[in-house]
Amino acid sequence: MAFADESGRSSQKVMDMTFAQGSGGTMDKPGGHKMAMVICWLLGNGCLLAWNSMLTMQDYYEYLFPDYHPARVISIVYFPFALATTAIFAYHEAKANTRKRILIGFNLFFISSLAIIILDVATSGGGGLGKYIGLCLIVAIVGIAEGYVEGGMFGDLSFMCPEFVQSYLGGMAASGALTSSIRLITKAVFDNTNNGLRKGAMVFLSITTFFMLVCVFLYAMVFAKLPIVKYYRSKAASEGSKTVIADLIAGGTETQQSKLADEEGHKQLERLTTKQLLVQNIDIIVTVILIYALTLSILPGFLAEDTGKHSLGTWYAVVLIAMYNFLDLIGRYIPVIDALRIKSRKVILGATVSRFLLIPCFYFTAKYGTQGWMIFLTSFLGLSNGYLTVCAFTAAPQGYKGPEQNALGNLLALFLLVGITLGVTLDWMWLIGKGW
Repeated sequence: MAFADESGRSSQKVMDMTFAQGSGGTMDKPGGHKMAMVICWLLGNGCLLAWNSMLTMQDYYEYLFPDYHPARVISIVYFPFALATTAIFAYHEAKANTRKRILIGFNLFFISSLAIIILDVATSGGGGLGKYIGLCLIVAIVGIAEGYVEGGMFGDLSFMCPEFVQSYLGGMAASGALTSSIRLITKAVFDNTNNGLRKGAMVFLSITTFFMLVCVFLYAMVFAKLPIVKYYRSKAASEGSKTVIADLIAGGTETQQSKLADEEGHKQLERLTTKQLLVQNIDIIVTVILIYALTLSILPGFLAEDTGKHSLGTWYAVVLIAMYNFLDLIGRYIPVIDALRIKSRKVILGATVSRFLLIPCFYFTAKYGTQGWMIFLTSFLGLSNGYLTVCAFTAAPQGYKGPEQNALGNLLALFLLVGITLGVTLDWMWLIGKGW
């Protein structure tokens, strides 16, 4: 693995001196660390909120489209668009305007969430093939928005401190837990009312739509102006990163650091190619693919359709998905305690491979077990998913320069989606022998 060379350390000294001069000669750490972590958490939440909203509304979609397997089809529509968009940005990441990219993505999230409400109102809550096709088109837009936001955010945060990455990942998991909580509440409130399933779904979608606007405001108006964010972006600019220029301007920071870097010599701006980064981090990339290939081969399709009939009735799939989301959130906060975070890449990969023992466990539990065992397995699936994700994403960027960390963050986002798409495809294998 390549570590920062002497020119990289020289750049760090230039940055420290720059901020020391700006603070009256002291070496105080730039402020705004806690606020940045909060905003990272909220943006991580917003990154997956539109998708998780669709995921936790499977009971409504199964009611509207019982013959079209929405739990599986929606996933298979969503992820190829997200994957293709992320791949394009991963290839062109060094030239992308990160600020413009992320803002476009969050605005697409807002528009698509609003479009689902408009579609439902226009069809008076009915089903049918036409509405189903319209829903799938909106899902494709959400997938494109995901490709804009996720890789951009991972790339942006990868050259900042690991706590920001962990907070963002925690927010992504919290998105699932939050949507499940709101969905359970809205379902319970309207459960015994006339057309209650639809009313609960619409209230739920309205909350999601409003939160997307909040994310646009936070990233556009607040995040770029935090001193610690300016510090890391200026440092990345001094190491040759061009993706942060628009954010530095928005934050009111001159790009003097880029000029200082040029004065120190072209060698400082040299960086590993994307191919070299891919080769050096193949173990982490395989880990990320395997984590999500397994998880999405079970969630949501298997949990929504293949767990049989139980005493919880229509609540069963909702409860299972909620348990997964809550434990996924908990798993992402375990590595906050440094002693509990796996730092060895080999151990992370080994633990990831061992998770595949869950496949026969789920199969036999669905066939012979009780709902208690199924809830336990789903909870463990979520806990291990969240924990290993944070371990992998925080281990990968260590020791690289800003532009390399940005590229690596985009690569990890890309292969995370590769794993998800693979898992969504494998999810159909549970239907083998069931007449479809």
